[in-house]
Amino acid sequence: MTDAVMVLTEARTSCEMRAVTDWTTANYPDARIRRAADLDFDELPPDTQLVPVRAVWLPAVRQGERRVTLGDVLVLSNPRRPLGIAQPIIRRRRPDSLRVVAGEPASIEELRERYTRHQAEGEPFGEFVSVQASLSAERAERQIVGDRYKVPRLVAEQIGTSSRFRAGAAKLAAELGRPADAVVAEATDKLSTFVATQSRLMDDVFSATFNRLHERAWNVTVDVDNLNTLRTLNKSTGLVFLPSHRSYVDPLVLAKVLRSNDFPPNLVLGGNNLSFWPVGPVARRAGMIFIRRKFGSDPVYKFAMRSYLAYIVEKRFNLEWYIEGGRSRTGKLRKPMLGLLTYVVDAVGQLDDADVAIVPTSIVYDQLQEVGAIAAEDAGGTKKPEGVGWLLRYAKAQRAYLGEARVRFGTPISLRESLEQAGEGRARLEKVAFRVMDEINSATPISATSLVGFAALGAADRAYTLPEIEAILAPLLDYIRHRDLPGPDPALCRGVGLTRTLRVLAGNGVVACYEGGSEPVWSIVPENRAVAAYYRNGALHHFVDRAIVEMGLLALAEGEVQAGGTLVGIDHLGDEQAGDDDGLLAAAQREALRIRDLLKFEFFFPPKTEFLHRLGVELDLLAPGWRAVTPSQEWTYEVLHGHTGALLARRTLQPFFDAQLVVATKLVELGNTARDKDELIADCLGLGRQLSLQGVVRSADSVSKDLYDGGYQLADNRGLIHGEDIVDLRAARQSWLDEVELMRDRLARIASIEDIQPAVSSEVTP
Repeated sequence: MTDAVMVLTEARTSCEMRAVTDWTTANYPDARIRRAADLDFDELPPDTQLVPVRAVWLPAVRQGERRVTLGDVLVLSNPRRPLGIAQPIIRRRRPDSLRVVAGEPASIEELRERYTRHQAEGEPFGEFVSVQASLSAERAERQIVGDRYKVPRLVAEQIGTSSRFRAGAAKLAAELGRPADAVVAEATDKLSTFVATQSRLMDDVFSATFNRLHERAWNVTVDVDNLNTLRTLNKSTGLVFLPSHRSYVDPLVLAKVLRSNDFPPNLVLGGNNLSFWPVGPVARRAGMIFIRRKFGSDPVYKFAMRSYLAYIVEKRFNLEWYIEGGRSRTGKLRKPMLGLLTYVVDAVGQLDDADVAIVPTSIVYDQLQEVGAIAAEDAGGTKKPEGVGWLLRYAKAQRAYLGEARVRFGTPISLRESLEQAGEGRARLEKVAFRVMDEINSATPISATSLVGFAALGAADRAYTLPEIEAILAPLLDYIRHRDLPGPDPALCRGVGLTRTLRVLAGNGVVACYEGGSEPVWSIVPENRAVAAYYRNGALHHFVDRAIVEMGLLALAEGEVQAGGTLVGIDHLGDEQAGDDDGLLAAAQREALRIRDLLKFEFFFPPKTEFLHRLGVELDLLAPGWRAVTPSQEWTYEVLHGHTGALLARRTLQPFFDAQLVVATKLVELGNTARDKDELIADCLGLGRQLSLQGVVRSADSVSKDLYDGGYQLADNRGLIHGEDIVDLRAARQSWLDEVELMRDRLARIASIEDIQPAVSSEVTP
């Protein structure tokens, strides 16, 4: 140990200085104690060892946890930074409340090296040393307070004085034809508008205050095994949590799960629509990064945001944002928004060997009190702006118990590796995003409310007794079990458990119970069919592959597709083999891919080869000996008729093909003319309501802006909106309409095979 040791302290009071002095006497008897601001580091010998030391105050233990409460704040007390006059009293009463921690020592020579490597030219060396000492003491402090209090410190200072930031600003200034100093100043100013200035006090206060928005409403469950895997991974890699987005409380629920398991808090990227007082100021200091909804036309803002994300990636802080860009309006995942992912990709590209692990995250609720408003917006209603009044109404509604909230994690994805696997080209980022969405879907559990909604909306529009509902659910539970899907507790779909599930739905107006007869009967409340559909849609992705197989088999059975060729490299729905020995199965593959193409803007499908393998798994359940069978039309028809009550195609796909019917019909009505997207979707809402009232549209919940948006994207992808490179636009639109009509006709024929309505006993049959 060198004799030249200097203890750098941030002690604010005489009580803290005494504690630091006692620690120094025990550990470095000959060292001097100084504050960084009182030193001229340029005059110190190069071998001088600087030891950053900090006095740390710990809150009292409350319910087994050291944390600040809202009561502390209300009496203007911060147990993590107590007033100087109160410190001696606190220390006498609770000697363990004050600890002294030391960061990693570094010599002046070592710090000079770091300064030359990272700091912009002209920045004071003393300020650099002060920042490094504070960060080192911060890391030591986390050994006591835990990783859940790992928060970035002095962020704007570190970014704004870095050589990388200054070089990037100079390059941007040259492109814009502006002075470099002006761009640096503007970028630094914009950094200050969104950088999260986190504090442990505000993190505790935010949690204590806003956790009440979900703690009464749901019992939160999480898969602990995956959490342990993520904790190990987080030791070497920053994590980017990309959750599904169904509720305003999603960030609170996920934060509670991570906090309870001693994860560092996520830096959460969110829209500035939620930055209103008093939420905004507190949330920002608790890790929320409020950003503009759109900033593509502001190059300096983009540069500042990219610099911030590069800093977060480099320092391995954890990120979180909602890749759908907003809450789901239908219950299923929305198309991913790629803007923020693009910036993180850029950040990883700027740093040699840097990487992050993307964590696909599913958050599912048995029920949401906000679904009614969401469904109304999807049907054409106006979204109410957020504000203090909105927050108070929302908090009041969250007092009722709504069941379980389940947090599940998909397989972590290395961003660098997934980009390499995606290849080059414009679709590269989309491939990564779709892989994330597929993983979110795979991790999403099927709730009892989802299954009841799926069953009830798929059955005839009448009331059902409890045994009848059990009979409808039984084959669905069998399918979930055979597929080893993350399904509900079967007890919640039978007997007393099913009654409890129905009662919870009834308490929120989704179903109604009539008890004036010999036994209770249950039915969907007509005006809340869209709410029931919201819960159902959260599980639909688990049934899509099976539905496509059923559609393909029916096409074979009815002779709508013929043998004649094979899909190169993939035959037998997964057995790699050349030739056309199984022409009917090859034809079924082509038909399955055609249906997949019609649904590609509604669901997230894996690459073609994996998709066909998945269909093979579904066939294994439908016809266990199919690989040894020479298929025929009769054989496929027998397979379908052997699964009455367990066919899923109509119940899964009807809303989507009904929505496509409306969009295609409206386009045919327009002939060869185009229409603005918003106007076209508004017209579709009107036409959809008309066709629903006429009984042409079979699924009333298909009258949906989001579903019509999916239909619009499909039409645009086929060139049917503006008619690029299409000679006869009207004929092309009619061809799509005919294709959709064929699919709907198939669904009707599957419905005729289904026997999902249990026979009503003769005693009560009129």
